[in-house]
Amino acid sequence: MNDLLIIAFRTVFLYFVILIIFRLMGKREVGELSMIDLVIFVLIAEVAAFAIDDPQRKLFESVLPMIMLLVIQVVLSFITLKNKKIRDLIDGDPVTIIRDGVIMESEMRKQRYNLNDLFQQLREQQVGSVQQVAYAFLEPSGNLSVFVKAEEPPVLPYIIDGEVQNHNLELTQRTEAWLREKLLEQGITDITEIFYCCFEENELHVQKKEAAS
Repeated sequence: MNDLLIIAFRTVFLYFVILIIFRLMGKREVGELSMIDLVIFVLIAEVAAFAIDDPQRKLFESVLPMIMLLVIQVVLSFITLKNKKIRDLIDGDPVTIIRDGVIMESEMRKQRYNLNDLFQQLREQQVGSVQQVAYAFLEPSGNLSVFVKAEEPPVLPYIIDGEVQNHNLELTQRTEAWLREKLLEQGITDITEIFYCCFEENELHVQKKEAAS
């Protein structure tokens, strides 16, 4: 009976502990979880399960690893926010799966993404034919972002956090030389100063980084 009370108490206590931890980690939908988030969530669930299964184990021994996992997640989130190369290494970049009605077979092989998955996700977005698709991007979360030919084409970033996105330039049949020339027209010579840049409505839109406080 004593063990049952301990299990009941720990279940309620750990429920609120995990709720607070997830709240501190930030709001995200399940489909938007990064690789870091997913690993942290699985480990926290395992630690909580051990604490509930073993009433003789000290509760602090279970809460401490959860707090450490929270710290790891917060630190890694901060690092990936500041460093795009590490962010790309951990989370990955969106991958072009369909371009102008043509399925990118080589990219699908690299991502181990099969046609059944592709067609299912197209149907879920009410797209009946690959020929209707202008662009389809497989996001790091596993979701498929689809732009059909009748819609406005997606606005792709050309610069993110001071780094040129050559893949996006290539997709829109532009070059880095063209981009630098457009930036010079706006008096911008240092790309590392740019936080975000895109080309929309026949105009280059540039947002510079905020000055460090």
